[in-house]
Amino acid sequence: MTAALRPPGPEDDDAAAGRLVVRRPGPAELRPRRTHRRRRALELSLAVAVPLLLVLLWQLAAGRAWIDARVYPAPSTILADGWDRALAGDLWPDVAATVRRVLAGYALGTVAGYLLGLLMGSLPLVRAALEPLLDALYVVPKLALLPVFLNMFGLGEGPQVALVAATVFFFVWISTMAAVLAIPSGHRDAGRVFGASPWQMFRHVLLPASLPAVLVGARIAAGVAVLVIVASEQIAATDGLGHLIFDSRALFQNDVMCVGIVCVAVLGVLFSELVRRAGRLLTPWAPRDRGRSGG
Repeated sequence: MTAALRPPGPEDDDAAAGRLVVRRPGPAELRPRRTHRRRRALELSLAVAVPLLLVLLWQLAAGRAWIDARVYPAPSTILADGWDRALAGDLWPDVAATVRRVLAGYALGTVAGYLLGLLMGSLPLVRAALEPLLDALYVVPKLALLPVFLNMFGLGEGPQVALVAATVFFFVWISTMAAVLAIPSGHRDAGRVFGASPWQMFRHVLLPASLPAVLVGARIAAGVAVLVIVASEQIAATDGLGHLIFDSRALFQNDVMCVGIVCVAVLGVLFSELVRRAGRLLTPWAPRDRGRSGG
């Protein structure tokens, strides 16, 4: 015996309401562009407000003698001294020397690290032969290699560039090899099914699948390269921002020392941002590597 068909009534609505969870759309669903703009504005405001507040507190502490302004110069003093040195042309030679060494070492280390990481990620026998040796060298502090590079290249640009290249190499090598190993086997199988040559396999499978992770490692290496060259210039250089910082501290010119530190911070941020933007242009299909709203 079958139940008679009837149109739905109010009792059916009540029963359904008791079983279902109703979620009404919020502002993010109703007005996604407006919500994203507000969120973006809030993030930018926080990014500017927090450093600005710290600088204002620093300025206030130096002005009210809560801290010794001779040891910790006020931000206004640092800004005025940096402006004067820039106008006089005393700052730019050191900036140029540091930038030159960073770019040369970064380029060499990135190319070598990417090629070897790609080779080791693709060929198990090469990975088995070289990975233990590279793992042992990776844990050695890179500044400990500076005397070795001094013996190899002598004084001058060689040891500085080699140290940056060695540092960048390991970051790029690890990220590249890990990215290649993480490529799903189905991607490779699809290439083999379609009869892809080794070059086509690299161009259409390995490169696009691994490049986003490789560029993340390259961006991290950009910041580390600036840190390493500054430390190296403090030890074995006669110019550069690292030498400026160390020499100023020895002469108790703390305002000049802070100018050098600010220049290093700006250089590191700009270089990392440049690498990030280049990565976005090269990999438009990849998700952003920053935890910001809106994708």
